Amino acid sequence: MSDSEDDSNPEVLIKVILCGDSGVGKTCLIERMFSNKFDPTLPSTIGTDQRFKRLKVDGVHIGVSVWDTAGQDRFQSLTPMYFRGAHGVVYVFDVTRRETLDSLGSKWMDDFRQYGTHPEAVQMVVGNKVDLGEEARVVSSDQGAAFARAHGCLYKETSAKEDCGGVEEGVYDALVWGMVATILDTAGLVGRNSRRGNRQLDLGAGGSSGGRRGGCC
Repeated sequence: MSDSEDDSNPEVLIKVILCGDSGVGKTCLIERMFSNKFDPTLPSTIGTDQRFKRLKVDGVHIGVSVWDTAGQDRFQSLTPMYFRGAHGVVYVFDVTRRETLDSLGSKWMDDFRQYGTHPEAVQMVVGNKVDLGEEARVVSSDQGAAFARAHGCLYKETSAKEDCGGVEEGVYDALVWGMVATILDTAGLVGRNSRRGNRQLDLGAGGSSGGRRGGCC
């Protein structure tokens, strides 16, 4: 898999949504993914923000559209329309705020089940802000992984600030490339069979697909 500068129309289009409560760092993760920058002063997203990336996978041109949704309650009425057509969903929480994990199960996942149009969409739970250290954490790696496993999701821990998403992985590799590879390996999800077979999601001991169990920094 590699970045592609080809201007031709992508053969496959993939839509990925980032969702979660306000302040969990979704916008900072997006900025790290696509600009390789970290800016703690970024304002909260109003409505949605969308970024687009071209990739080349086994000679196939892939267009990846990543959507950053607003976490504030006043924008909740807009969110359902962005779940429609999503091939992947990244549920982001802050490891220093337990309520942001709880709301994934009580709100965001329910919304996706109700409004998403791809039942087989790849879903990933991401614990952000691990750079704040163990003393600031209120959700342990094991607790986050167990939550993801209980909901049938992949699990990753990240830091937009330190640009990490696993062993020797940056945020971009962990979230964009990792999500795209899994989506392409889910037969029928994007209208074409996987070239590598229908790989089962690894929800084993760490509840994650690749990377190291228990953090990234």
